[in-house]
Amino acid sequence: MLPESSDARTAASTGTEAVITAGQKTEEEAGQDYIKWVEFHAPAELMTAAYRLDVETYQEKIHLDWIDLLAYLAAKHGGQFPDSAGTELERTAEKLLSGETTMEELTEDLQYFPYYQKAYSAVLGGFVGEYKIQTRKEDGTLQWENRYGLKAFSPIAKGFYYEDYDDFGASRSFGYARPHLGHDMMGQIGTPIRI
Repeated sequence: MLPESSDARTAASTGTEAVITAGQKTEEEAGQDYIKWVEFHAPAELMTAAYRLDVETYQEKIHLDWIDLLAYLAAKHGGQFPDSAGTELERTAEKLLSGETTMEELTEDLQYFPYYQKAYSAVLGGFVGEYKIQTRKEDGTLQWENRYGLKAFSPIAKGFYYEDYDDFGASRSFGYARPHLGHDMMGQIGTPIRI
């Protein structure tokens, strides 16, 4: 379901969550088309499989982007992921990697693919990509290595107490009914938090 409007909107075009009351516009969104609502129902197992395909094909001739794979399945099934989605993901990856088809060809008749691609990029964008990590050589010296993979991190500084609530997908009703698309983490006053 693709609602046309809501009292609180998420400005997905910036890739960050920004709640805005009805009628207000930020400078960035003035004149821009943005997504007002998104429901994200991708199962963890499917996200993991798509992530692995992305990492395994990094720097290959054909690179499979995990967000595009999830957006394709969502567009094909109206935002839902049937039990057969895992098998469909594998078959789609095989077709793409063999050169039998391209993502552009697969999605050309899917009206809502751009919507899901943009929405899922707002939810998942920046979680996977290139990063540097410091490792120790055998002689004990430190070196920086380039890597590709999951680069999301805990925003709470190491050694500081915090509480978290695994409430991703829980029902929320403030303003309007919706599933919660976050994971609440609360630190004590003065806890260094990186956002």
